Amino acid sequence: MKTLSVTLPPEMLDSAERLAKKEHRTMSELVREALRQYERNSVWDEIGPYGRRSAVRAKLKTEDDVVKMIHTFRRERRKRAKVAPR
Repeated sequence: MKTLSVTLPPEMLDSAERLAKKEHRTMSELVREALRQYERNSVWDEIGPYGRRSAVRAKLKTEDDVVKMIHTFRRERRKRAKVAPR
């Protein structure tokens, strides 16, 4: 581990201290979790535009359309697996 010094505005520090106390965490644990969450969100921020472009290309307009497409794909895959020689 390596120590990191961070400066926060007083209101943000107060909020972080209250949250750490409420969740029975140290400030370090709270900051580590915040960074992990930030990384996860960043991945979804990158994936989102790709998914939207793919949905437009596939002419998917609603979430139900996506679910139907997944079910169709899986059904076809099961059919091919039954037919394929082993």
